[in-house]
Amino acid sequence: MSEWLVLGIVMAAATAVVVAVTLLNQRRRSLKEARGDDLRDDGVETPDVLEYMTMMVGVVYAIVLGLAIAGVWEARSVAQDEARREAQALHELVQRAEVFPADYRARLSNDVDAYVSHVVRQEWPRMVDGDDVNGRGGELLDEIRDDVAGHVPRGELQAQAYQPMLDRVAIVDEARNSRIQSAAATLPGVVWFGLIIGALVTVGLIFTMNIGRSYQELLLAGFFSALIAFLLFLVWDFDAPFGRSGTDSADMFRQLFPGAAGTAPG
Repeated sequence: MSEWLVLGIVMAAATAVVVAVTLLNQRRRSLKEARGDDLRDDGVETPDVLEYMTMMVGVVYAIVLGLAIAGVWEARSVAQDEARREAQALHELVQRAEVFPADYRARLSNDVDAYVSHVVRQEWPRMVDGDDVNGRGGELLDEIRDDVAGHVPRGELQAQAYQPMLDRVAIVDEARNSRIQSAAATLPGVVWFGLIIGALVTVGLIFTMNIGRSYQELLLAGFFSALIAFLLFLVWDFDAPFGRSGTDSADMFRQLFPGAAGTAPG
């Protein structure tokens, strides 16, 4: 299901619930008024202390929700930075091998392509789904490390490129480990419980303010509930460090290795 479709359904559902409850409450008061019942128990006048409590709850929840959005956004940025660092290090590794013989460059390039293909085609879907990444990617990276470490440089140019190539392999290994560790969701379940309960309490408190006495109030209540639903959707979407679809977060590998990203490793 598309993320935008999920967003539309959530916002529409939240707005519909608030509007429906408000209209039902307004109809109930109208029926009581038509029967001549006493409306003093309906709380037509909202006490000042209730208005103050409603405002404070809204402020506290806004702070918590803002911190949650900032936290998942930062975690997502760090995870994607590590993926870009991994892809860039692989690209520089291939570029620095230009001073080596053609057969060595071809072998190293093929091993790098196999690694990139495995990362994009095999590891990325598993990370997006929250599954464990198998060890095949580590084996392919070991082959790249053996290619670099096992070749004896000949000449000054190859000697100058040799150590930076080893450094790039170390960067790839470090970035790979960070990428895998960052694939899990950022927020624990207890935080999600607090966010959802807080949203229900915050939206529910607007009914204590006797909304529905005018269509302007009803419209604002609908917009408010839709805003809360939208912000919760942002937290849910950003809580996946590599996205819910995973297509955008692997673009760095596709840009630097367009051929390898389109072929599955053998």
